[in-house]
Amino acid sequence: MLDRTQPDENQNAGDVAPDGVLEHVADDKPAAQGWRPLSWLTRAGQYFFALSFSSLTRRIVSLNLAGLVALVASILYLSQFRAGLIDARAQSLLVQAEIIAGAIGASATVQTNAITVDPDRLLDLKLGDSYGESDDYSALNFPISPERVAPVLRTLISPTKTRARIFDPNGTVLLDSRDLENVLIFPLPPPSQKPGVIERGLTSIRLWINRGDLPLYRELGRENGNGYAEVSDALQGQKRSMVRVNSRGEVIVSVAVPVLRSRAIHGALMLSTQGDDIDQMVTAERLAILKVGGVAAAVMIMLSLLLASTIAGPVRRLADSAERVRRRIKARIEIPDFTRRRDEIGHLSGALRDMTSALYSRIEAIEMFAADVAHELKNPLTSLRSAVETLPLARNETSRARLLEVIEHDVKRLDRLISDISDASRLDAELQRQDAVRVDLRRLLTTLVSVANETKLGHDVAVETRFEGRGANDTFSVTGHDSRLGQVVSNLLSNAQSFSEPGSKVRLTCRRVRSEIEIVVDDDGPGIRDDALERIFERFYTDRPHQGFGQNSGLGLSISKQIVDAHGGRIWAENRPGPADEDGAPTVAGARFMVRLPAL
Repeated sequence: MLDRTQPDENQNAGDVAPDGVLEHVADDKPAAQGWRPLSWLTRAGQYFFALSFSSLTRRIVSLNLAGLVALVASILYLSQFRAGLIDARAQSLLVQAEIIAGAIGASATVQTNAITVDPDRLLDLKLGDSYGESDDYSALNFPISPERVAPVLRTLISPTKTRARIFDPNGTVLLDSRDLENVLIFPLPPPSQKPGVIERGLTSIRLWINRGDLPLYRELGRENGNGYAEVSDALQGQKRSMVRVNSRGEVIVSVAVPVLRSRAIHGALMLSTQGDDIDQMVTAERLAILKVGGVAAAVMIMLSLLLASTIAGPVRRLADSAERVRRRIKARIEIPDFTRRRDEIGHLSGALRDMTSALYSRIEAIEMFAADVAHELKNPLTSLRSAVETLPLARNETSRARLLEVIEHDVKRLDRLISDISDASRLDAELQRQDAVRVDLRRLLTTLVSVANETKLGHDVAVETRFEGRGANDTFSVTGHDSRLGQVVSNLLSNAQSFSEPGSKVRLTCRRVRSEIEIVVDDDGPGIRDDALERIFERFYTDRPHQGFGQNSGLGLSISKQIVDAHGGRIWAENRPGPADEDGAPTVAGARFMVRLPAL
């Protein structure tokens, strides 16, 4: 029975609107029409809000995003683009430096070991004058003329956005391209302003990411050009490139080549990139990667939510239904049916539905069993109470003896009922707890028939057995519990003997019918009424007119059916047809009980 206070099982969790909204819609139709365009947005928002708090959803999204974040982080940190860009920049600077050094060596140096004499100027000399003015003194003392280098350097360096420095053979800076700018602007922070904590933290992270094993770049004095390894090598006649990182985490690539003329080293040219030249390119590439990663993350989140909705939503509905089943034993709650899904959720739904059905069946069986037990125990207890209350009022010994017989009869009946009830109540647990084994029915039936013939339990009725098969060595084996299967056969034999006339026989036949083993117990008794062929397997049902009341608990055949059902078999009863009577009407030759069990 459905609980009307709960949402329909086929309705999503996000489809349940608050009570106030439902009342408003029911009472005011124009208002409901006004809310209708936004209803799907409200439902979608409620659904994703509920879905976002699902532990399974968070795990799916987190694991998918973790893989994507690791991939993007590895690309950002281990990208070959940065290394390739630095190598390409170094090669470009090296070629550019060789071209500029060649131009400087060809046009901006002075040969100090040669004196050029101008004949016209010698004729113009006056008494006391010497050849050569002070303006040529610098040209005679410096291998590289700064005045001649500056225009060449400005022309070749300005378009490249690089820094160029020319060193003399002693490592002193002769010319720096920064000094060639017409206007020098140095943005300086206020004296009292210091970088904030966030800025310092970002700078430290940037320095840690970009530095790696690169050396730190420092500005050396104008007289300390040999402090740069590449400049020192260039003054020795070797070209070299270096990659460094400054204090702000910016990559600086520098190259140095010797300035040659007539195979003589007149100085060194050093070219270096600006502090943010390469980093701007790398940052742009990283931003592009982050954009692609952001789009991929958005797509992955949507796909993860869709995946989670097909898993977390049904699982949550199954869990809610299971919780309602736990709390409401009396009201039958149906588990949502997802068996149409050919996946684990469908299998879980089917398993939960089967388990719930079995649980309700077990609860109903327990309730019926408890009611039957209470009813059966109440009768002998009532009789026993009446006999005990009447006993003090007995006037003679005959009445007293009769009451004592009634008490004894009722006590035995109670003992028999309690024993059978105890056996029936622990039967299911015992069958579930014990492991099924291979049972040889030939040996089991032979032993039971031998015991029945020896004891006969007060009945002068013999039992004969027969095994039908292709050979005498045919085996009749099933999987089950030998003690419980023996109990079934013993109940059937005892029941057949109790209905048979003294001196008659009970026949037990065992045969193989296709994939099953069939056990047949025939007797020559009065048979079974047609309306009782099914009822005889009910608990506490007895139909024994030839016996006194209370001589049988009525649980023997019920327990036998329970055991056979637990073994995956069937048990039923029928009447054996006999010869027709004088009027031609069919007669009953006796009762027949048949048991079929799956064969090995």
